[in-house]
Amino acid sequence: MPFSSEELAAISTPAVLIDLDIADRNIERFQRYADASGLNVRPHIKTHKLPAIAQMQLKAGAIGITCQKVSEAEAMISGEAEIRDVLITYNIVGREKLEKLRALSKRVTLSVVADSTAVVDGLSETFTNEPQPLTVLVECDTGARRCGVLSPEATEDLAAYIDAAPGLAFGGLMTFPPVGQETSVESFMREAKTRIEARGIAVPVITSGGSPSMMHAADAPVTTEYRPGTYVYNDRSLVARGACGWDDCALHVLATVVSVPAPDRAIIDAGSKTLTSDLFGLTNHGHVVGRDDITIDQLSEEHGRLVSNGPIGLVVGQKIRIVPNHACVVTNMVDAVVVKGHGRAVPENWVVAARGKIT
Repeated sequence: MPFSSEELAAISTPAVLIDLDIADRNIERFQRYADASGLNVRPHIKTHKLPAIAQMQLKAGAIGITCQKVSEAEAMISGEAEIRDVLITYNIVGREKLEKLRALSKRVTLSVVADSTAVVDGLSETFTNEPQPLTVLVECDTGARRCGVLSPEATEDLAAYIDAAPGLAFGGLMTFPPVGQETSVESFMREAKTRIEARGIAVPVITSGGSPSMMHAADAPVTTEYRPGTYVYNDRSLVARGACGWDDCALHVLATVVSVPAPDRAIIDAGSKTLTSDLFGLTNHGHVVGRDDITIDQLSEEHGRLVSNGPIGLVVGQKIRIVPNHACVVTNMVDAVVVKGHGRAVPENWVVAARGKIT
């Protein structure tokens, strides 16, 4: 990373460090792939929650951003970045959220998703008297078993329901598939698209997502748009899946050794309130940069335990850098991140604009 040893020594820990040059490289890598594959890029900002990094993604060629919640979108468009196109990939339920959604629609080009008539009815009631209809995509379950309609037949029915609903415009199909399930995406979406078009309804967008298999997005050619999130920083989970290397990880957690109670054990000041308890399918809680022999085997709220099969070789006051299991959840744990790169002579603190925006 571009931080000097003197700069690291001056940073109060635990802290989240961002290398903007690596982030830029990650953004440009996928943008090149998407451009060559005829895919639009709509990155999910849950990974960074920073308008300035969204601006980097837009400058590279992204057509807009993806958000998960209304409040997250509100925070992202309130900064200096010129964000004008937002997709919220979450069922919006409840009068307060719907009213905020209506207000948001007056500020940006907005689209949302739905997987039931109940969600569609709430959206329709809210937007019936608006001058511009709200664009709604059908969320499809192509194998993740989370939200989404379960079959192309059900997708067709809900698309027709949206198309007929006052205040709404059918915008296409959306999915978040399991890793490596491009075949399932292609089969499901191709059939659904054919069925919907047979009813005389256009399907302008088919949007998929997920960073682990993003470099295979074109293996589902029915897809028109892709929503990578973690790719901007990368993390231990993506290294474990072979999607990147340690040198591609733009986010590190900086921690200080606060105790060395045994020759093979040390304690750092980063616990579950920094690294989070999210294993993300892995064992242990992160990768200590430059020390493959060390395992972060246990977290409490403010302590992280490091163990080694031999002498751990750490001393109280020493600082270490950690690649977390899952970068996205770490971002939401801190008020600000420390950034360097893009020619900056010294590190800067950037407030995480959308931190805690979960409604």
